[in-house]
Order: sequence, then C-alpha cells, then structure tokens
Amino acid sequence: MDKVIGKILLTFGVLFLIAGFLLYKGIKIPFGKLPGDIVIKRENFAFYFPLATCIIISLILTIIFSLIWRR
Repeated sequence: MDKVIGKILLTFGVLFLIAGFLLYKGIKIPFGKLPGDIVIKRENFAFYFPLATCIIISLILTIIFSLIWRR
C-alpha cells in the first residue's frame, strides 16, 4: 500500500514540476480554449465549461497512470 501512495505522490509531483516550469517560462498551455469547450456569455452572466479540456486531461492522466501501474 505504501508503494502505491508513493507512486501517486511522485506522479503528481512531477506533473506539478512540469506545469510550474512551463508557467515560469511564460509558455502558454493551450488547455482551456479548445473547440469543444462550452462558453455562454450574456449581459450579467458568463458560463464556462471546459468539456474538451476535461476529456484530454482525463486521457493523458489515464495513459500516465496505466504506464506507472503496468505489471
């Protein structure tokens, strides 16, 4: 059980390091403004749901975790 938690923490740590480095260098990550994202703007109301972004992030995390826990 301890090894599983260690792998999870290492994975998230590496992901945070990569994201932090990209933000530090000023590199814009294209997530959040993809064609499948839903944006509704009215006078006093704005609704934003990143549907395509959620799907892509889910696929990336699924691939990463399946590679980590491959036996």
